[in-house]
Amino acid sequence: MEPTLLILAAGMASRYGSMKQIQAFGPGGETIMDYSIYDAIRAGFKKVVFIIRKEFADDFKAIVEPPLKGKIAIDYVYQDLKSFTEGHAVPADRTKPWGTAHAVLCAKNNINEPFAVINADDFYGRDAFEKAYTFLTKDVNDNTYSIIGYELLKTLSDNGTVNRGVCVANGNGDLVSIAERLNIAKVDGKIMTDDNQQPKELPTDSQVSMNFWCFSPSIFSYSEKLFNEFLKDNITNIKSEFFIPIVADKFINEGKGTIKVIPTSAQWFGVTYKEDAPEVKANLETLVKAGEYPASLWK
Repeated sequence: MEPTLLILAAGMASRYGSMKQIQAFGPGGETIMDYSIYDAIRAGFKKVVFIIRKEFADDFKAIVEPPLKGKIAIDYVYQDLKSFTEGHAVPADRTKPWGTAHAVLCAKNNINEPFAVINADDFYGRDAFEKAYTFLTKDVNDNTYSIIGYELLKTLSDNGTVNRGVCVANGNGDLVSIAERLNIAKVDGKIMTDDNQQPKELPTDSQVSMNFWCFSPSIFSYSEKLFNEFLKDNITNIKSEFFIPIVADKFINEGKGTIKVIPTSAQWFGVTYKEDAPEVKANLETLVKAGEYPASLWK
């Protein structure tokens, strides 16, 4: 079966302050997602599934569907606070989504083939999708997943600090751990953190997670089990979130299998802060001028 692309677009984008998932950045009015989907299609992906929130579904579909018609199969999944929470009382004041791993879990009934997971508001680059497609068509199985690793230096913002999952791999390229490091920024030519963890300085070539994962459908049943355990401990904490790295860490440490770290040379960019938007537009224009992408993706 050809792999599917699952796009996480249900976030509230609190730091950015608007629905950045469907904001136009490309010279032809394209969203960042458009470039990811374009790269996925030319890599070989045949289907895209969007994780969205029901309240902005109509606006989302009106923008996303027309240019993609006839180019790739489309499906939607709604991330709802009550999904997979049977047996648990969701607090009335809970408004925040349950997190990225819960978003993936919500696609359980829509995906039966190997799939990649990405964020809606990150630009990942052609190389990343080609490597993901190769892994998903040749190497993935119920005991072998992967993550696309980016060089830390290529994932920073000039407009503020960022949080990154720093990957540690063994000699075989298997993920050993992901350490969530906070408030990362370039200071006097060095990459420094401010999170009360050690080391304070991180190597510029550290491999980090930008939430580009490759899974088999077996991840769903495993995530459902872990989510139930998560709710038992966190149901009353209205800010608690169930993240993909939580599942990945358990998968490794419980001996369920391995997660390959697949490095990419691609330059990541995205909109962490509103001030990042002009730089994203400039980066896309540069890529278009270099012939990496057409001026209008879908025409």
